[in-house]
Amino acid sequence: QVQLLESGGGLVQAGGSLRLSCAASGATFTRFNAAWFRQVSGKEREFVASIKWTGGATYYADSAKGRFTISRDNANNTVYLQMDRLKPADTAVYYCAGRTSFIYNFNTAPAYYNDWGQGTQVTVAS
Repeated sequence: QVQLLESGGGLVQAGGSLRLSCAASGATFTRFNAAWFRQVSGKEREFVASIKWTGGATYYADSAKGRFTISRDNANNTVYLQMDRLKPADTAVYYCAGRTSFIYNFNTAPAYYNDWGQGTQVTVAS
């Protein structure tokens, strides 16, 4: 099992940027397909973006396209989410998640991912 630790959340003004990091440890990072989700209290967890273990493919929710960029540094076992042009609607707890598999299938369901971090709060002020 891979342990995940998110960082980089905080308070930012609308239109600003934040970069979230997800540091992985424990099991091998190889073949670890990663994703970012977000959740507002009282609502379901929502898919944001995912990246193949090779870094060679990515997939975004419509709400993230053109503003967010997911990337990874396999040498340092870290996944990133660069968030630009932030909006108040982006306010949520952001979670890093992953599943170890050769197959990357653009899955957006939280139940598909079996490794999760504790989350980091992102608040965008208007």
